[in-house]
Amino acid sequence: MTSSRNCTLTLPYAIWFTLIGLMVYGDAWAQRNRRVARERSPRQELIYDNHSYLPVIRSVQFHPQGEEAALPVIDMGAPSPLLLSFDDLRGDVRNYYYSIEHCTHDWQSSNLSPLEYVEGFNEDRVMTFQSSVNTLQAYTNYQLELPSRQVKPKLAGNYLLKVYEDADKRRLVLTQRFYVVRPVFSVLGEIVPSNNTMKRASNQKINLTVQTGSQVVNNPHQQVQVLVMQNQRPDVQMWIRSPSHMQEGTIQYRDMATLDFAGGNEFRYVDLRSLRLASERVREIYRDSLIQVELMPDQATAGQSYGSLFDEDGAFYLDNQDRPHAPEESDYAQVRFKLALDPQASDRLNENSLAQSGIYVVGAFNHYQRTAENRLQYNSETDQWEVTLPLRQGLYNYEYVLEEPDSGFSPFHFSGSYFQTGNTYQVLVYFRRPGTTWDEIAAYQLLRSRD
Repeated sequence: MTSSRNCTLTLPYAIWFTLIGLMVYGDAWAQRNRRVARERSPRQELIYDNHSYLPVIRSVQFHPQGEEAALPVIDMGAPSPLLLSFDDLRGDVRNYYYSIEHCTHDWQSSNLSPLEYVEGFNEDRVMTFQSSVNTLQAYTNYQLELPSRQVKPKLAGNYLLKVYEDADKRRLVLTQRFYVVRPVFSVLGEIVPSNNTMKRASNQKINLTVQTGSQVVNNPHQQVQVLVMQNQRPDVQMWIRSPSHMQEGTIQYRDMATLDFAGGNEFRYVDLRSLRLASERVREIYRDSLIQVELMPDQATAGQSYGSLFDEDGAFYLDNQDRPHAPEESDYAQVRFKLALDPQASDRLNENSLAQSGIYVVGAFNHYQRTAENRLQYNSETDQWEVTLPLRQGLYNYEYVLEEPDSGFSPFHFSGSYFQTGNTYQVLVYFRRPGTTWDEIAAYQLLRSRD
């Protein structure tokens, strides 16, 4: 039997140990929460472009559901959802939210109120996520569909999708452009050799006819403008604002000097669907703390005869042939790209390095953007230009581009340009109705130079 005297003696000890526990674990709890607070995504300046604001945001895909290589377009006449997917290499679970903003044809804010361009609320939480399993590189994959129950665009035009942390729109992690079309016009197009005899072997000329139907267009020069992109590339696109011919119900853009694109060449590719067996473009795969992949050196092909090769017009596909559950069991690899140039070309580029010359590896996987991360550096030991990028398992199209201070940007400097090249062209027709202050997209058409 326990005496009352023993009970009164043990009570102070219990309180004492409780206080010690609160001090020790409370301090650990406070430190953990301070650490979490420091690890929140930092505040960013908004960029009206396809942009990942943190290096840990990878493998961004934004496309119509079931069409991984298609432009993110919502047709208000027959709407189908867009799917956004991205990885966060921090590997934890974050509270991500998203909203959309209506933009002008040249990607500035249209300054409309969200009440004017959104049905419902203009914010929703990203609820679908999945952590990686059995991978050396931990990551969490997030997905969302647009339109959602909360967020539905109701005006045609350019839109910017913003993804941010903890409902704080300044803590941006990702922005993506997409397009909403109200099909009041239709587009007919053809791809022919260039009218310039010096470019007939290298260029693809596009002629367009816009049919306005019952829509009245009083001044096509001011109300209508057309954007044509090659392979969804923001670095290879052209605007046209002056029609060559007009008549009732039709606007023609067939001027000899406009929409004359260098055909380029077929994209280079690498198959990374398996990190166990090397594909034809892979020289070596080895494991360190992460998987390392060394590719075969690429050669400059400009000046050579055109060779037909099937490609995906710059797209990339995430896939895994090593494991049955591709979405969560695909791993990342550090992939080393190599470009071998003749000594004279390398010497000239090295001489211009102080003047900001640069070779970049680009594709849809990095939105064709030229940054310090994907800029190649000269390796004097191998006499090659090299860069290493983290890529998730999949099939990738890519190309090397050159930027020089004197001659400017050259997308086909290393690959050459040929009329026979298979390309896709995305045609967007912008229309400003009388009395409005924003640009609608009145038509969208996809053209192929070779089926």
